[in-house]
Amino acid sequence: MQLEGKNVLITGAAVRVGRAMAKAVAEAGATLLIHYGSSDSEAKSLQSELNSGGHQSHLFQADLSKPREVSTLIKRAIQLGPLFALVNSAAIFEERNLDTTSLESWQRHLDINLTAPFLLSQAFWFANKATKSESRIVNILDWRALRPGADHLPYTTSKAALAALTQSLAAAMAPQITVNGIAFGAILPPSDGGDSSGLTKKIPAGRWATLEEVGETLVFLLTGPSYITGEIIYLDGGRHLI
Repeated sequence: MQLEGKNVLITGAAVRVGRAMAKAVAEAGATLLIHYGSSDSEAKSLQSELNSGGHQSHLFQADLSKPREVSTLIKRAIQLGPLFALVNSAAIFEERNLDTTSLESWQRHLDINLTAPFLLSQAFWFANKATKSESRIVNILDWRALRPGADHLPYTTSKAALAALTQSLAAAMAPQITVNGIAFGAILPPSDGGDSSGLTKKIPAGRWATLEEVGETLVFLLTGPSYITGEIIYLDGGRHLI
């Protein structure tokens, strides 16, 4: 129970990888603050599952494309008590290249994948710096954000900017708040049913990651040495190496 007695907010916690991370954090003893956007039924089922297992959790709905809702999320969360950690996991991922990226798509990716984490992190800083208590931020990235290509242009750009923001915030918030990132590789097949056959041939580890490995990595950054900050851990089986 490494996180017992600590409140942890995870954005986009109701579905897919966010849900797996939420379970891992709850099992490590934290009181989980489950943020969701439109996944109402999934969020409620996660809360029911966690509460039935003896874990404490609370639901927070907010549209991260709307700055006003983003700016109040931390204020709502700290009404439950001090917030130990913020995990910026919520993101959108659309297949857009240079020819198909509209201004609307570009802005939507920046709003949710970059601006929302910035605003949440800033509000987290304002809420915690006066207490002088140690706290942590973990940003969820993508291996391709650090090895950009021509595909998924607005997504990759927004995640690359989030990687830069991670390091900037680590410097700005030290020594009180550590800020690190996890750059995911192949974790779950695409939700849109896209072809993922042959993907493991591009991964030195030769396989997909397990959701247990996702949870272990996050819990490590939430409970491990506070001397680690500004780091980005690749959880991609070595894919960024080739």
